[in-house]
Amino acid sequence: MALELLGKHACFGGEQRFYQHDSVLLGCRMRFSLYLPPAAAHGKVAALTYLAGLTCTEETFAIKAGAQRVAAELGIALLGPDTSPRGLDLPGEDDDWDFGSGAGFYIDATRPPWRDHYRMYSYITGELRELALTSFPLDSSRQGIFGHSMGGHGALTIGLKHPDLYGSISAFAPICAPSLCPWGQKAFANYLGDNRSSWDAYDASVIASNLVDGPERSRLLVDQGEADQFLDLQLYPESLEAACRQSGLGLTLRRHAGYDHGYYFIASFIEDHLRHHAEILGQPE
Repeated sequence: MALELLGKHACFGGEQRFYQHDSVLLGCRMRFSLYLPPAAAHGKVAALTYLAGLTCTEETFAIKAGAQRVAAELGIALLGPDTSPRGLDLPGEDDDWDFGSGAGFYIDATRPPWRDHYRMYSYITGELRELALTSFPLDSSRQGIFGHSMGGHGALTIGLKHPDLYGSISAFAPICAPSLCPWGQKAFANYLGDNRSSWDAYDASVIASNLVDGPERSRLLVDQGEADQFLDLQLYPESLEAACRQSGLGLTLRRHAGYDHGYYFIASFIEDHLRHHAEILGQPE
């Protein structure tokens, strides 16, 4: 599991780095980005894992979101994995932009040929997290997770199911109810099979509605653009809103007129998200 540094760049007093490693779990070489703030030179810092959306890579957020300035100020590291395994030559892997390469959906596939490699859920919560914690000055007790679109779906589901690992959660334009939308139905049917009960484990709205400790959880922050071209057909924020109301889970869902699905939207509100996480995660003891 040796790390290979692909590049590093001075950035707001810290460093933006890019790495690759051989993933035992996924059976391929995986890449990730890591921003280390200036404070990382002096001790362990809080870390946020960012999950990107369909077709994105480990570079997308680091290049487009403009998050490093505020992360440097707050003393927060930013970890950004790729969105799927790559280069496995599986049948159909590269046929569609919304399935296979670049579209791992942050789940553990159970159907062949995907089940031996497309295990992004376990990769994020296990292998990558452990690799990052043992290789870099990151505080294991101050971890958060956030993401965009498909990655927003991943952040919500992973964060809600693992409050022991991630103390704070937020999302930009997440796929809130993948069981109801074409993107999610296509991915879930191919990765998990036709038994819809198996889909519930990766549907944020279902997970949120079934929480019995909702009032005790940290509040979610979700931003959604009202000019988002995928809003009506794919995203279903109203389902998450209803689920949180049912379980008592705190949700701040902000709707923004004029904003679409892209990174101009994310860049406009990234500071709010970083400060949301910083407030919840607090300072080292």
